Amino acid sequence: MSKPPLPAEAVELLRRPNPCVMATLRSDGTPVSTATWYLWHDDRVLINLDEGRVRLKHLRRDPRITLTVLDGDNWYTHVTLIGQVAEIYDDEGMADIDRLSRHYTGNPYPDRVRPRVSAWIEVDRWHGWGSMRDSDQAAT
Repeated sequence: MSKPPLPAEAVELLRRPNPCVMATLRSDGTPVSTATWYLWHDDRVLINLDEGRVRLKHLRRDPRITLTVLDGDNWYTHVTLIGQVAEIYDDEGMADIDRLSRHYTGNPYPDRVRPRVSAWIEVDRWHGWGSMRDSDQAAT
């Protein structure tokens, strides 16, 4: 595992609207993973969650999180970000989910009924594979 800052080619991958899987921890320590949208901004990651999702409860209890971002053109190439939620707040006016939705779809988020919550993740370590492989890892 490497520590930030990430190399320019990894940042370039993270700036694109690629598929992403987030992992949180249940109260018994069991990991739970789910697909999510993310946005890389100033060496942090923005995610947004429906207020009623269990993974939000997980993050409020234990802020540790892992995100694996897959290169949309070559899923073998991926970057895993390991960190913790540094800030959680209500997404008033759905500004953050709209920002994420525009990043992925080009349009505002269509579901305006359920409240949303935003979280900023600070990266402690990262791991890359494929063309993003860390230099200290053995080649395959």
